[in-house]
Amino acid sequence: MPEPVIAFAPGRVNLIGEHTDYNEGLALPFAISEGVTVRAEAIEGDRVEAVATDLRKDDSFALARPPQARGWRAFVRGAVAELQDSGIPVRAARVEISGDVPRGGGLSSSAALEVALTLAMIALAGAPERDPVELAKLCSRIENEWVGAQTGLLDQLASLLGEDDHALRIDFRSLEITQVPLELGDFKLVILHSGDRHSNAGSGYNDRRRECALASEELGVPSLREATLEAAAALPSPLDRRAEHIITENERVDAAVAALERRDMDELGRLLDASHASLRDCYEVSTPAVERAVEQLHEAGALGARIIGGGFGGHVLGLMPPDAHAPEGSREVRPGPGARVMD
Repeated sequence: MPEPVIAFAPGRVNLIGEHTDYNEGLALPFAISEGVTVRAEAIEGDRVEAVATDLRKDDSFALARPPQARGWRAFVRGAVAELQDSGIPVRAARVEISGDVPRGGGLSSSAALEVALTLAMIALAGAPERDPVELAKLCSRIENEWVGAQTGLLDQLASLLGEDDHALRIDFRSLEITQVPLELGDFKLVILHSGDRHSNAGSGYNDRRRECALASEELGVPSLREATLEAAAALPSPLDRRAEHIITENERVDAAVAALERRDMDELGRLLDASHASLRDCYEVSTPAVERAVEQLHEAGALGARIIGGGFGGHVLGLMPPDAHAPEGSREVRPGPGARVMD
């Protein structure tokens, strides 16, 4: 029997560029220290036994054609099925899952779980390491086909390719990824939970994706990456507003990269505020609780604040100057390394 393996995958914070990934746009996420840990141990037989230690729940299923399930079990079964469908062997195993990234907080606990599961199972089988972009696509299929959330690749790529002190500029049309130094000096990024939990599969996330696809179809373009504001303005409501958000959000990503290069924190804060206003007014993914959290951060002195993740709840991100005191319940986030199999 091979030795047990342990894999860790981090969650992520998206500095700017929200809902752009499935529109072949731009984003600027970074990995964080919190994440999901999966311990996989080979066992005899032809089954996978899974335990979610934080939830004190378990599961057991046959390796061959795992049946559909709901909740965390869908991720485990989907990982086994998608690995096998990709020609990657999967051993009978006992899998233990734990984590410290909050679920439903917009910090991508789902992608962290997918990435940690697949890394652990690949390592346990002794299979070759996979190209990170291809593995991100496999993990996205777990979320799309097994969990029911029609997400893009942002979360998985951020979890797999994060680096200390850097954000990732991701171009989802070319899949070109550039490491961008996230050097804030005495400024800091903090997150504050709104109090509303969100679920990509259960919220309006899939509706927004359908609306963007419909807007692209109406405009006769392959994705909203190719759309213009002038053309978008002629779309019927609410497709005009959905397209406007994507177009202007892509522009804000490159503006944020330029602001970071100049160390212009005032401009970065302005861009965060503009992103949030667009997500609230054009994309309509905010909630009253989210708005209160944004207001709290501004009252504490934040130069800018915005909702992060799929929306409809979760965390809010704020950029705090050196002399500001972040509100109670908030915590600082810093960019950290990506997913790995532990020694």
